[in-house]
Amino acid sequence: MSSQAADNGIVTVPTHRSVEEAANKLASLIEAKQIILFARIDFAADAQRAGLAMNPSQLLVFGNPRAGTPLMQAAPTAALDLPLKVLVWQDDDSRVWLSYNATSYLQARHGASAELMKPIESVVALVQAAAAD
Repeated sequence: MSSQAADNGIVTVPTHRSVEEAANKLASLIEAKQIILFARIDFAADAQRAGLAMNPSQLLVFGNPRAGTPLMQAAPTAALDLPLKVLVWQDDDSRVWLSYNATSYLQARHGASAELMKPIESVVALVQAAAAD
């Protein structure tokens, strides 16, 4: 894994935190910035309730209407990728990662202007802060 966007537009950043710790840190950073945390999905817990096992994995869904609305007004298909999402997950070697869609990928995918993408780029700083020790 690398912290650079792969060809598929996904950026993956390593952390020394557990999935729970990294997700908690990210949630607290989101709330401190007065960004709306729409959902926090614990995929491993959901799998366990279904009688299945999987490595720890949580998805945080968050956004700010002041940032996302202008983008969706200019490029309605951007609503397919908004609100923003960060996946916090553990691999089979017990390493933990935070993954999100690169803003450059979203910009190209929806044909949005660089100006409209600037507020969306806050995801980068949030992920870096959540991943840091």
